[in-house]
Amino acid sequence: MTRIVLADDAILLREALAAGLRAAGFEVVGQAGDVEGLLRLVDAQVPDVAVVDVRMPPTHTTEGLEAAHEIRRRHPGMAILVLSQYVETRYAVELIRDDPAGIGYLLKDRVTRLEDLADAVRRVARGGSVIDPEVVARLLGRPRRHSPLDELTPRERESLGLMAEGRSNQGIADRLVLELKTVEGHVRQVFSKLDLELSGEDHRRVLAVLRYLKPD
Repeated sequence: MTRIVLADDAILLREALAAGLRAAGFEVVGQAGDVEGLLRLVDAQVPDVAVVDVRMPPTHTTEGLEAAHEIRRRHPGMAILVLSQYVETRYAVELIRDDPAGIGYLLKDRVTRLEDLADAVRRVARGGSVIDPEVVARLLGRPRRHSPLDELTPRERESLGLMAEGRSNQGIADRLVLELKTVEGHVRQVFSKLDLELSGEDHRRVLAVLRYLKPD
C-alpha cells in the first residue's frame, strides 16, 4: 500500500484530502500544518509520497516548494505531489527542472475530484511526472513572436499538451480516442518540429517539453 504524508495549513482541507486518499486505498501515515512538521514527519515515516501545499506558514509564499526541494535533498527519489491554489507556471517548471521523476504539480481545484488526485498520486509514486492540465494550457497558450509551436497541427498540439501532463503514448491515445500508431506519429512530429530529442522515458519527455515551454 502506498504510504503518504500530507502537509497543508488548512486543517479542513487536509482532513478531507486524507479521507479521500484513504478511501482510494492509500495509507496516510501523517499530517502536518507547517514545513517544520512536514520535514519531521518525512524523516520519521519515510513515506512513498509527500503531498505538499505550495503556500505554507509563516509567509504563505513558497515554503512548500522549498520544502519539496529539501525533501528530495534528504530523500532522493521520494515522490512529491505539490498542490497550488493558483496557476503558477514558474513554480511547476522550477519543481521539475532538475529531476522530474516522481514529481507532480496539481491545482487544488483538481484534487476535489478524488479520481484525479488518486491518479496523480499513483503516477508520481511509480516515478512518473504529473503537471496540471491548466498549467500546460497556460504554457502552450502564451503569445510568442515566432515559435515552432505555430507549425504544429491541432492534433499535434493536443498530443504535446498531454505529453507535458506526463501522459504516455498509450495514455494520449486513450484520451484522444486514437490508435496508438497515430499517436506515435504525432509524437514524432512534435519532437521533430520542436527540435527536441526523443526519449523513451516518460518523465524525460515532460522535462524536455517544459524546458521548451518555460515561462519568460
